[in-house]
Amino acid sequence: MTDIPRPGSAPAIEVEALSFRYPGADRDSLTGVDLRIEHGDFTAVVGGNGSGKTTLCKTFNGLVPHYWSGTFDGAVRVRGQDTRDRSVGALSHQVGYVYQDFGNQLVRPTVRDEVSFAPVNFGLADHRERTDEAMELLGVTHLADRFTWQLSGGQQHLVALAAVMALRPEVVVVDEPVAELDPAHADGIYAALTDLNTRLGTTVIVIEHHAEYVARHARSVVLMADGAPVWHLPVREAMERVDELERHGIPAPQVVQATRSLAPWAPVPLTVEEAAAHLSAHACEDRPEPDRPSEPAPSARAVAPAGSRGAPVARMTGVRHGYREVGGDLAVVLHDLDLTLYDGERVALVGGNGAGKSTLMRLFTGLKVPREGTVRVGGTDTRTVRPAALADQVCYLYQRPEQMFLKDNVREDVAMFPRGRGRPDTDTLVTDVLDRVDLTGLAHRDGRLLSGGQQRRATLAIGLAMRPALLLLDEPTSSLDTASRDAVIAMLDALADTIRCTVVATHDMHLVAEWAQRVLVLDQGRVVADTTPAELFADPGLMSAVGLVAPQITRLGLHLGLNPPPLTVSELLDRHRTTRRTRA
Repeated sequence: MTDIPRPGSAPAIEVEALSFRYPGADRDSLTGVDLRIEHGDFTAVVGGNGSGKTTLCKTFNGLVPHYWSGTFDGAVRVRGQDTRDRSVGALSHQVGYVYQDFGNQLVRPTVRDEVSFAPVNFGLADHRERTDEAMELLGVTHLADRFTWQLSGGQQHLVALAAVMALRPEVVVVDEPVAELDPAHADGIYAALTDLNTRLGTTVIVIEHHAEYVARHARSVVLMADGAPVWHLPVREAMERVDELERHGIPAPQVVQATRSLAPWAPVPLTVEEAAAHLSAHACEDRPEPDRPSEPAPSARAVAPAGSRGAPVARMTGVRHGYREVGGDLAVVLHDLDLTLYDGERVALVGGNGAGKSTLMRLFTGLKVPREGTVRVGGTDTRTVRPAALADQVCYLYQRPEQMFLKDNVREDVAMFPRGRGRPDTDTLVTDVLDRVDLTGLAHRDGRLLSGGQQRRATLAIGLAMRPALLLLDEPTSSLDTASRDAVIAMLDALADTIRCTVVATHDMHLVAEWAQRVLVLDQGRVVADTTPAELFADPGLMSAVGLVAPQITRLGLHLGLNPPPLTVSELLDRHRTTRRTRA
């Protein structure tokens, strides 16, 4: 394994011969780990779900083994001090941690209270300055007096990050920094982490599935597999190992894939701009190119004309909805919505954090009824029936997967609905669904104890077993490695024969590009665009206004003058080659 040299100071984190096994587990979660992270590094820990990333990072702040007990061998040292000899409270002065389940990290009523909680309790004289600085850094100053339970999931994540940054610890560990964040806020999070690293010299460690963010921001990369590091390399060298990353469920950034195919002699690019420069510089090079299978053009997934759409599955008419604040005022979330979902559609619901996406989907389930207007599912007015009566027609999978687990193991959770409805083929159905989501081997486990990615797949299994006409998914690819995300996309593709309409609320623009036919853009509670992925990504004004960022390959295509922009790597390769042949 290669260390990242940063001479002149003690390492921030040093791990030696570390092994750890959770109580009752049949194998080690960490095995023989040797790792050194230098002071001032920006390290990304990558690997497939279940590879040991989160467990490793929880040893850095002492949660393992002080709170998560188990068989612990070896040593973990923070600036030379063994974590077994220090409490988690003492270590928190040096290692700040934002957890994957960040909602459980919020302990105070308002945003300002939450961000100031640690500085105040540590008796820091400048706690007000630290609080204001951290809120401004994360863009949550306007939320200072809001109650944390009123915030969207993405806003809560920003607040949790601000609360950690207010302490300015020597090491900051962030598990899935961009989970549940819209692309604009995701860029802001990484910009803040980069500023913390470069301006204050803070060691930043992120657990990340998105290779694009790793390439753009990290200095070094640790690849985890089977509970141990495979290697620890500088970021550009790590991105060059495309095939090895792919084998571990981490496909290279789209710009790396495109450049390796069209200009394999060029240095590996870390940004869209680098890739565009390489491809433009070598546009006239006459070199052989490998064949790649082509993919359907964007027009193949265009929104169907109104006259050719299928039958309506669900409809909103004049819907206005909001929530009462503690002071009694009504905070309006949705404004005068008219919306129809049709048979056979694959719909992506996009927009910034707090735009109203989750509220809109809950209204379709009958769990909420609108303050004004009408919501109908399959012709049934949701005001006239209990939510349980709609469950045969509509299924909503929550943004927080742990909310879906009510039984002692995953198999029983998946079986609960069909068994409750008296389906005679429940056992066969559950076995098939678990196999489709690759969870057969974990069917006996409590869903609440699975990794974040495994929980996502388990909740999808629960939804599949319900066989609804309308399937609503809230951030289904959040916290998934790329291989698992692609598996979710494939499973959603396969649902066309059993589910009439699928709606996905998402910040994942790759999911939008590769799966959706129709895109509804929500901004401040209003649908501001009803369009296709290609048309959305080709409209920079709209994208900027609602805080969206197109996939790398789309931005690269626009840099190269391809309009409408490509939605996949294969599409860019085909169109770029065609353009070169035409010019020749």
